[in-house]
Amino acid sequence: MTYSGKFFSILLVLVCTASMAFAQTREELQKKRQELEKEIEELRQSYAETQNNKKASLKQLALIKRKINAREDLVNGINREVRQLDETIYLNERDIYRLKKELDTLRVKYAKSIVFAYKNRGSYEYLNFLFSATNFNDAIKRMAYLRSYRQNRETQANTIAKSEQLLTEKISVLSANKKERLGTLEIQNKQLKVLQEDKKEQDVVVAQLKGREKELAAQMKEREKQRQKVNTAFNAVIRREMEDARRKDEARKKQLDDQRKAQAKTDAAANNPKTKNAVDEPITGVTTTTKDRSYSPLESTPEGREMSINFENNRGRLPWPVSNGVVTIEYGVQAIEGTKLNRKSDGIEIAVPVGTAVRCVADGEVALAGEVDGEMIVIVKHGKYFTGYQNLSVVNVNRGQEVKAGSLLGKSGTSIDGGGAIVFMIMNERSQFQSPRPWLKSK
Repeated sequence: MTYSGKFFSILLVLVCTASMAFAQTREELQKKRQELEKEIEELRQSYAETQNNKKASLKQLALIKRKINAREDLVNGINREVRQLDETIYLNERDIYRLKKELDTLRVKYAKSIVFAYKNRGSYEYLNFLFSATNFNDAIKRMAYLRSYRQNRETQANTIAKSEQLLTEKISVLSANKKERLGTLEIQNKQLKVLQEDKKEQDVVVAQLKGREKELAAQMKEREKQRQKVNTAFNAVIRREMEDARRKDEARKKQLDDQRKAQAKTDAAANNPKTKNAVDEPITGVTTTTKDRSYSPLESTPEGREMSINFENNRGRLPWPVSNGVVTIEYGVQAIEGTKLNRKSDGIEIAVPVGTAVRCVADGEVALAGEVDGEMIVIVKHGKYFTGYQNLSVVNVNRGQEVKAGSLLGKSGTSIDGGGAIVFMIMNERSQFQSPRPWLKSK
């Protein structure tokens, strides 16, 4: 392959590779931007619903903060897009500069070859070059050289044409990049203006909440009482399930032991040496501790263990209990901005319209379905794990009922501070609440 051919091939590969990498990253950034824009719109709608209440609420504050965080993420993503476009523009300009220089070189070489061919266009020069060969082999080589020389000129012409086409395409792409950059900067400026408006609105809500600190303190006290009662109900359910599992496990082991002893006696009476001394052998089964898994009475059956393992294997992939909605209260202890108050949550509170369908996140068995101190709640057992669905207006299942992932458990109710919401919780067999976020799939 000639120098010009190699150059064009290498340049084409580099340009295509860079374009593919850029397109892939741009696609990811734009996808993320669309997701954030969708989330911001959902937050805006939810926040607009809360504004029907003249008094500022904790839910309003949570929504405006979430909206600000989402918009900041959006602005940061746009910044990355702009930086990437700047880098792409720089690379394209550098490629155009190199391509122009190479084109100049190719044109000069091609011009020289044309001049040489013109000067030696007569048949006399051609024959003179051939007959001046020292032998037949040398003449063959000279003929091959002349043929190669003509082909090289054709290759040079093709390379120049392709390089010119590539240069035109690169200039067009560069122009598109610059236009896209201007459009992206315009979007960024709009988002920054809206972000400032959101922050001003947050300041207003915080100021209003600060003036209602005593009222909020009473509301927080009521929330804490409710949280502790639900916590007590959770613990009672787990203790009951653990005791039932132990009792059933012991009964099952006793039944197996009695059957084995009876069989051993029958075999011994028949003078069977293999089972003559089998009465004293220990009973083993699924209740024994394994190397990679600690024993739990709730996993004393194959079904219980399978449910636990399935639940664990779906960590990070569990479906959300509602098809839409916005998390307004996160798991753990949170300070209420503008006040000296704190609130604790054993799960996440999801704002949804009243009457929204609430569905089970995994296969399991209903351990509790009913009222807890005036509040409707459902608890589902998944082996040694439990999920809780609090603040329901309607319950559609009964205790002991087997449910699948996606099964309808009930409908959402109204939270203490107004508006529709549910609380979703996860607890293990040691009565330890866990953050639901790492278990649920990303929205």
